[in-house]
Amino acid sequence: MSQILTTGSPPVRPQGGIPRSPGRLRRLPQRLLAALGGATRRRARFVLLLAALALGVFREAVRPLSWRRTVHSELRRALRQSVGGALTTVLVTAALVGVALVNQALFWLGEAGQENLIGSVLVSGLIRGIGPVLVGLILLGRSGMLALAEIGSLQIGGQVRAMEAQGLDPFLMLLFPRALAIALACFTLTVIFIAVALLTGFIADNLVQASTVTFGSFLDRVLRAMVLADVVIFPLKTLGIGLLVALAAGLTALQAHPHESAADLLPKGFVRGVLVIVFVNVLLTVVT
Repeated sequence: MSQILTTGSPPVRPQGGIPRSPGRLRRLPQRLLAALGGATRRRARFVLLLAALALGVFREAVRPLSWRRTVHSELRRALRQSVGGALTTVLVTAALVGVALVNQALFWLGEAGQENLIGSVLVSGLIRGIGPVLVGLILLGRSGMLALAEIGSLQIGGQVRAMEAQGLDPFLMLLFPRALAIALACFTLTVIFIAVALLTGFIADNLVQASTVTFGSFLDRVLRAMVLADVVIFPLKTLGIGLLVALAAGLTALQAHPHESAADLLPKGFVRGVLVIVFVNVLLTVVT
């Protein structure tokens, strides 16, 4: 009787006598949508937190009160570690890319009599594409994973909660200086990468064949192929890649649970860093 009063109709019974709920089938699409929505929220949560942290870095960077002595010290340490630790790898990678890309472009375009396309090909392939991505991956492997391990150990060990209890801001003390350092390192190392790749490729081309193009003329063609959008987008791309790589690693570390270890955090942080690099590169390349 109570079931009839609640639903307004008697329960439907199949021929076997076992009650069957007519609302179970109607609730199935709701459950599917709820499962899909929950997964979407979990994925979007990381993206939204990442965007909030990026805005937080910009906000704190223009506040004089944020630049305490401890922040200055941590920024200098992180900058030395990021630039110094990745410089050798960047130089070796740039030399290999110069021989593989710049040299081949000079050789085959010269063979085809299309020397006027040298600048546009190198700008499209090296400056807009390969350079920022490779440097971002190098910094992700060296500085990003190091930041993830450092902050992750503090989070798992409870030191982050102790900092909050003492009135210290973990974002300002841990994430902010590392994000600025890796962003500046990405821009600086990408400039060095491109310069070394162009020089190495030109030297390799002259060793293979006698070239009539001087280095000044070669460099002038590359610079002339750059447009105003390249001058604006290149710093945005390199700084954005470095910033988001650091924030993705730091956010992954701060979301660590006590039962997790570095073996669990590093693969997750690396994959997120790669996705961030690809996203920034594709987005800003489409803009240009």
